[in-house]
Amino acid sequence: MAIIDPAAEEPIDAYKLLIGLVVPRPIGWIGTVSAAGVRNLAPFSFFNAVAATPPTVLFSPLMQGGGPKNTLANVEESGEFTVNMVSHDLAEQMNVTSGRYGADVDEFEVAGLTPLAGDKVGAPYVAEAKATLECRVTQLVPVGRPPMNSTLVIGEVVLFRIREDLLDGTRVDQAGLDLIGRMGGPNYTTTRDIFGMKRPT
Repeated sequence: MAIIDPAAEEPIDAYKLLIGLVVPRPIGWIGTVSAAGVRNLAPFSFFNAVAATPPTVLFSPLMQGGGPKNTLANVEESGEFTVNMVSHDLAEQMNVTSGRYGADVDEFEVAGLTPLAGDKVGAPYVAEAKATLECRVTQLVPVGRPPMNSTLVIGEVVLFRIREDLLDGTRVDQAGLDLIGRMGGPNYTTTRDIFGMKRPT
């Protein structure tokens, strides 16, 4: 059994260990808009649901080049974002938007995706996504230290948008949603191999 002290490792190496072990990670494909009106779309695998009442999610952008990523700058300005769920058929477009683009670049256009305005937030969402969440920021929490510090962006879900054929009441058809998850390095996984277990009483 290898014993590794992260404090003795280079930050990038500790990061590689972390993302290689905490798998699979759901992907939050975050839509925002800048104060100048430029749309932004970027995937984050440091993403999850964290509370039920009200429904709450978070994602965590790492600092980039000494300053905040475009997504973080946009949510700091607007207080709003969308989460677009990444189904297997959108994997390639999602990957395109993971590139490092300038603040004047619209990733919806780069990836050939259709942006639509949210109903309750000003942030755009991906029309091609099978499900999206419209969110308002409730907290921004700085975490960690340079060079790979983060900001937790915590947001309340104010609107669920789900393709009707994937819903049975409030139950979502997981097979039909066909999401992908993030593994270590350049790797992803599907959510197609599903099994169930009855919880103990």
